[in-house]
Amino acid sequence: MQKFRSHIQLFLKGVAMGSADVVPGVSGGTIAFITGIYGQLLDSIKAVDLDAVRMLFQGKFRTLWEHVNGNFLLVLLSGIALSIISLAKVIHFLLEAYPIQLWSFFFGLVIIAAVSVSREIRQWKAGVLFSGVLGIIIAFFITEASPAETTEAYWFVLLSGALAICAMILPGISGSFILLILGKYTFILDAINTREIGVIAVFGAGCIIGLLSFARLVSWLLHKFHDIAVALLAGFMIGSLNKIWPWKEVISSRINSKGEEVPLITENIMPGEYFGATGLEPHLLQAVLFMLLGIAIVVGLEQFATRKSRKEVSS
Repeated sequence: MQKFRSHIQLFLKGVAMGSADVVPGVSGGTIAFITGIYGQLLDSIKAVDLDAVRMLFQGKFRTLWEHVNGNFLLVLLSGIALSIISLAKVIHFLLEAYPIQLWSFFFGLVIIAAVSVSREIRQWKAGVLFSGVLGIIIAFFITEASPAETTEAYWFVLLSGALAICAMILPGISGSFILLILGKYTFILDAINTREIGVIAVFGAGCIIGLLSFARLVSWLLHKFHDIAVALLAGFMIGSLNKIWPWKEVISSRINSKGEEVPLITENIMPGEYFGATGLEPHLLQAVLFMLLGIAIVVGLEQFATRKSRKEVSS
C-alpha cells in the first residue's frame, strides 16, 4: 500500500512537470526541484549509458530495469506524457481566457521556488554569488529574445527537441519558451493535439538525444560544484520571472498555423498601465490571490516532504 501511494505521488509530480512544460516561461525542472525528485531524475537519466546498452543486447532486462531505476522513470514519464497530451488544450485555453490569473499563479510559484532552491546553498561565497547573478542575466536575455520564423523540416524539429529538453530539465529555463524562440512552439503543440505521429516521433528522438547528453553535465556540476550550480539554477528562476510577468502589452503579432492572430513580441507593463494600454481589466486582486496560491502550494509541498522524511527517519 505504501509503495502504491508513493507511485501515485510520483505520477502526480510527473503530471505537474508535464503541465508546467507546456507553458512558455515555466520549467518542468522547477517542479522536479520543488518536489524533491530533481537529483533522482538526473541520476536515473544518467544511468542510461553504455552499460545499459550492453545489458539490453545481452537480454538482462531485469538488471537493466534496476540499473536505470525503471520504476521511477516509468511512473514519472507516464505522468508527464499524460499531462502533455491531455492538458495541452486546457493550458492553451487558460492562456487565452485567463492569462493574468495563470501567469500570476506561475509567477508566485517560481518566486518561492527560487527561494526554496537557494536554501540548498551550503556556503555563500563570491563565486557562488557571481554564479547566481550570471544565471539571472542569462535567463533574462533568453526571455528577451524574439521568436523566429524557422523551417518545419525534420532535422530542425529534431534539433528543437534536443534544445528544448535541455532547457526543460533546468529549473527556471523553460523548454516551451525555447521552442517559442525557435518558432516551433505552436507547431509542436498542434502536432500533439492532432496526433501527427511523424513530427512527434522526430521531436521525441531529439528530446532523448538532448536528455541523455545534457543530464550528465548538470548532474556532474551538481556533484562537483554544488553551491555554484544551485546558485546558477536559482538565478535562472529569478531571471525567468521577466517572461512570466502577468501584465503585458502586445508590441507585434503574427499569424499562426490556424490563421489566427497571436502575440509575437510583448512588453511588460505595470498593472496600473494595463487598462490604458490594452483596454482590459488588470484583475489585480485575483492576480495577487493566484500568486499566493502558487506560493502556498510550494510551501505545502516542502512541509509535506519534510514530514515524510522525518517519518522515514524515525521508522
